[in-house]
Amino acid sequence: MTVAAVIVAGGSGLRAGGERPKQYQLIGGRPVIWWTCRAFLDHPAIDHVQPVIGEGHEAMFAEAVKGLALPLPVIGGATRQESCRIGIEAVERLKPEKVLVHDAARPFVSDALIADVVAWLDRFPAVVPGMPVAETLKFAPGGMVGRTIDRASIWAAQTPQGFAYGPILAAYRKAEHERTEGLTDDASVAEHAGIAISIIPGQIDNRKLTTAEDVEIADREMMARQLQTLPDIRVGQGIDIHPFEAGDAVTLCGIAIPHSQRLKGHSDADVAMHALTDAILGTIGEGDIGTHFPPSEPQWKGAPSRIFLARAVELLEAKRGIIANADITILAEAPKIAPHVAAMKAFLAPLLHIDPSRIAIKATTMEKLGAIGRREGIMAHATVTVRLP
Repeated sequence: MTVAAVIVAGGSGLRAGGERPKQYQLIGGRPVIWWTCRAFLDHPAIDHVQPVIGEGHEAMFAEAVKGLALPLPVIGGATRQESCRIGIEAVERLKPEKVLVHDAARPFVSDALIADVVAWLDRFPAVVPGMPVAETLKFAPGGMVGRTIDRASIWAAQTPQGFAYGPILAAYRKAEHERTEGLTDDASVAEHAGIAISIIPGQIDNRKLTTAEDVEIADREMMARQLQTLPDIRVGQGIDIHPFEAGDAVTLCGIAIPHSQRLKGHSDADVAMHALTDAILGTIGEGDIGTHFPPSEPQWKGAPSRIFLARAVELLEAKRGIIANADITILAEAPKIAPHVAAMKAFLAPLLHIDPSRIAIKATTMEKLGAIGRREGIMAHATVTVRLP
């Protein structure tokens, strides 16, 4: 039996604020959609995971799910109903017996809930997880209470919603043919087609992230969940120094800062990122940058230092470790660092898979003492704390 999962991520996510849609914002150091897709990829009952994304989101999606074995996404439509139909049709070639449809903005879906929905489909052609409504409900058109609604049989629907594949595909095509619009979830489409739908208990943690506050709370919760399983705390440090040479900018933490000189080095000479990379490598006993990227090899000539940092993070994560925080101090008489700190943190955060609030970047001078004080170069110190199993 083939079970497919369609992950719907086509929305703009504007209510969550920020520069990116909510499904691409970071929680626990990873984009929301990364956690959601991984939950289904890792589940033994799911054979295929099909993402549906918004038009123009291709680059964001590719960056967000890097490292996950996902097929190419399909581009959704103008409404959730249309996006779901497109996603369900995209897996038709697999001839699945069952299909689950899940909101990308529900990253806390559990293995148990996925298993329950899949299993319940052996008894019913459509299954919806939900939470019984506990609050008293008021019907209040125009802001004035008209009546109290009996909540005894009222449920708040969640996802993943599961369906026998053939009937739900036919239901979506029926709605499209009839130009029926405004069906806000897959169960509504099934209901419109007369499909019997069973509701089962959902989970309170399986909430949908909607607002900026939801994302902030989810970030703290996801990080806390990770830290609970990683008791081994290690600290690494890195130090690097590069001299100046003729140029018009220096690169620090991935940001080009206009200056009358540049830093000299085999790569882009990003002294701060080099120190940070060595600090991470130090936490797992993996040598230093020169061990992995020898300056004698021409392929690294002028290479961006994010390549080195990404490799260090990859080695850490291969040991199932995560970065808890990073603290960088840059020693330089010039250029001014403070105006660029926010951009530096924003550049490093997705590479380190942590929130920018877990990165500290500070700058100080040498009070004109020594080589740094004479403006002959820049030095950086980095300290990193990691958690391992």
